[in-house]
Amino acid sequence: MRMIAFFSKNTEAMLASIGRHIALVLIAVGLGMAIAIPLGVLLTRHKRAAKPVLALAGTVQTIPGLVMLGFALIFMGIGTLPALAVLTIYSILPILRNTYTGIIEVQPAYKDAAKGIGMTKSQVLFKVELPLALPAIVSGIRISAVYIVSWATLAGMIGAGGLGDWIWTGLATYNTDYILAGAIPSAILAFAFSAFIGFLQKLLTPRGLRRNA
Repeated sequence: MRMIAFFSKNTEAMLASIGRHIALVLIAVGLGMAIAIPLGVLLTRHKRAAKPVLALAGTVQTIPGLVMLGFALIFMGIGTLPALAVLTIYSILPILRNTYTGIIEVQPAYKDAAKGIGMTKSQVLFKVELPLALPAIVSGIRISAVYIVSWATLAGMIGAGGLGDWIWTGLATYNTDYILAGAIPSAILAFAFSAFIGFLQKLLTPRGLRRNA
C-alpha cells in the first residue's frame, strides 16, 4: 500500500524519468548500431584486424561503469553528453561481435551462387550476407539494449537524469521507496526491450532459417 501511494504521488515525475531513461537507451543503442554494424562489416573484409579489434572492444567492456563514468566526468563534465558517450561505448561490443559472426557464418555456397548469377560485391553484401546475418545482428542489438537499460541507471550519478536519479536518491537517504521507484521500472523496461526486440528478431528471420531452427 505504501509503495502504491508513493507511485501515485510521484506519477508525473516518474513518467518523466522513464521517458528520459528510454531516450538515453534509444540514443546510445542507435549510436552503437551506427558504429558497430559498419565496423563489423569492415572487419569481415579484413579478418586479420578482427581479432585485435574485438579483443579491444571486449577489454573496454570489462571496465566497470563507474570507472568509465569517472573518466567521462573528468574530460567532459557533468550532464547528458558524458553519459551518452559511455553508454554508446558499452553498446558497441554485442552488436559488433554479432554482426561480424553473423556475416562470417553465412555459408559460402550462398555467396558463390550470388556471384555466379553476376552480383557485385556490394550486392552480395546487401542482398545475401546482411539479410542472412540479420537475426544475429538483431540478437546483438537485443543484448545491447538490455545491458544499456541497466547501465543507464548509473547516468543519474553525473546529472544525466533517468531512473538512476531515484535509485541514487534512495541510496543517499536510505529510502527504499525511492530505490524501488527506480529499480522496478528499470527491470520492466529491460524485459520490455528484450521481448520487443526478440519479437523483431523472429519476424526478421527468413522463413527457411526458421524452419531449420
